[in-house]
Amino acid sequence: MTRVIHTGDTHIGYQQYNSPARRRDFLEAFRTVAEDAVAADVDAVIHAGDLFHDRRPGLVDLQGTIDVLRTLDDADIPFLAIVGNHEGKRDAQWLDLFADIGLAARLGPTPEIVDDVAIYGQDFVPRSRRDELDYEFSPRPDEATHAALVGHGLFEPFAHADWDTERMLEEATVEFDAVLLGDNHAPETADVLDTWVTYCGSTERASASEREARGYNLIEFGGEAADGDGVAISRRALTDTREFVFVDVELEADEGIDRVQERVRQHGVEDAVVIVTVEGEGRPITPAAVEELALDRGALVARMNDRRELPDETEE
Repeated sequence: MTRVIHTGDTHIGYQQYNSPARRRDFLEAFRTVAEDAVAADVDAVIHAGDLFHDRRPGLVDLQGTIDVLRTLDDADIPFLAIVGNHEGKRDAQWLDLFADIGLAARLGPTPEIVDDVAIYGQDFVPRSRRDELDYEFSPRPDEATHAALVGHGLFEPFAHADWDTERMLEEATVEFDAVLLGDNHAPETADVLDTWVTYCGSTERASASEREARGYNLIEFGGEAADGDGVAISRRALTDTREFVFVDVELEADEGIDRVQERVRQHGVEDAVVIVTVEGEGRPITPAAVEELALDRGALVARMNDRRELPDETEE
């Protein structure tokens, strides 16, 4: 049996809400994945793209990433990855640098072999250039009993898809048992042409719309947990990520800021990112008054989203 962690969309370097603490959170979530990998003694960590939030990570972000990769290297756990849309450069990639210093392998059409699994990679390709793809891969080596493809993009049959998964699988010169994806921050799994296609989700909340807990996939090839194709996919939660507190308020016609502030006071917000969403009717509200209350109560970040259609007049 071969066990690998499938992670992605770590977005290291993202200073969300202009908060240095949130920037550190994204690196620490990646560190937790690596520590979990060591504790579970997995055979590899596979990253499905967007290791970094953009193509110009800061020096501190690079140093922190190298430190995490050394944790894996010290435990003899290979780090295998592809390039996502956020971090892709026109020339050499940051992943190439990590490969040059022996801390990573960049996946491509020639597989990396982990035990008895051949692991291939397909970097993110813009939609305008996908018609040029021929999905030609080196043959699966004889010693490999399974094959997996790692990709990055919005693949069918999932939401907002613009990449034809069936075409890719039909035209690929290798028959894959699993396709391990990044880009969609929500974890999802589907069977496409008898191949498991799965998103691992992101390791930190990159937007307020990402309410579900963050985590990664544990993939087993062979073993008792595997299905008829020899693949088992399970979720592992990241329990130490920054808490997000979502305060949803539906206002009646005669209600205003007092009701919203009351709802904020009903939550523990210490060191949390607080997202207040106001819907319904009610009087106009100045977001700053609500956000300041949350900050005064110890929140790291506070944002109010007013989804009502109201006149410009606001209530202090």
